[in-house]
Amino acid sequence: MRVLPTALGLALAFAGSVRAAEPVTIRVGWAVVPANLAPLLAVTPGVARHLGQSYALELTHFTGTPQQMTGFAAGEIDLGSFSYSTFSIAIENAGLTDARIVADILQDGAHGANSNEFMVLNDGPIRTIEDLSGKIFASIGGGGSSDIAMRVALRRHGLDDKTAVTFVEVGFPSMKSMLLSKKADIVTAVTPFSKDPELRQAAHTLFRQADAIGPTELLMMVGHGAFIAKNRAAVVDFLEDDLRAVRWYTDPANHDEAVAIVARFTKQPPERFQSWLFTKTGDQYRDPNGLPDIDGAEASIAMQHEFGFLKAPLDLKPYVDLSLVKEAASRL
Repeated sequence: MRVLPTALGLALAFAGSVRAAEPVTIRVGWAVVPANLAPLLAVTPGVARHLGQSYALELTHFTGTPQQMTGFAAGEIDLGSFSYSTFSIAIENAGLTDARIVADILQDGAHGANSNEFMVLNDGPIRTIEDLSGKIFASIGGGGSSDIAMRVALRRHGLDDKTAVTFVEVGFPSMKSMLLSKKADIVTAVTPFSKDPELRQAAHTLFRQADAIGPTELLMMVGHGAFIAKNRAAVVDFLEDDLRAVRWYTDPANHDEAVAIVARFTKQPPERFQSWLFTKTGDQYRDPNGLPDIDGAEASIAMQHEFGFLKAPLDLKPYVDLSLVKEAASRL
């Protein structure tokens, strides 16, 4: 009679240990590849060493960072990519005090790297920012970093961003068609869409994001504090794999293979990426240790407040936890 309870107890203990070893599902939001590398982890050789072991990825695509903010607030994702501007708006308007900045994803115009472009037709009437009065601007969404850059540029050239230009929300892949069909007079052009030969033949850059607001922390990885605290080990493993991917993709020795992977994922010809992708000046900047420019982000947020896009200044320090990405980097 004693043997059965003992066997049953061992079986239950074994089942419990199996359940405990199951990978933690991390729901990650993303908008654009190759800016976001998380969607490429599973198809990149040798980088995702913890994927399927300590964590599993559930990827959700969003049009841009403003839309990710909404999904994050609704609890649809655990980690998302926020610009400095959407993060500050999330804290002020959505009250997301549980949000934590955990890593860098992408910086615009930093260290001599590429910057987002605002493009107009070659044969159109727009030659200066002042010419934008009465025109239509295709924006990724209110509060996005490119949206803020346009509004600041208008203000600095004597135009009221609330009345001088009509803002329409458009996804990045549709920007070219909006401009070429003349449904918009100026569009936001980000890589890889800004490198489209048809777009570049018909249009030119009126100004860059860095020209309007300087280098910016374009994308930061942000997580829910409660999720991070509960699943810290899995999140660190994910960040380790993500950093390994950053280093692999930005290594010139892997350039051709990296181009091939991105081309397959985006279903575009490799020639579209060959000359600029993951290069120091053609692409945007990725910190090899995953450390965001927090001082720069705070300066950009102070600019938001200065121009009236935020009601109050925001101190980022209570919302930053870089201990996870530092631990991840220390393993590499």
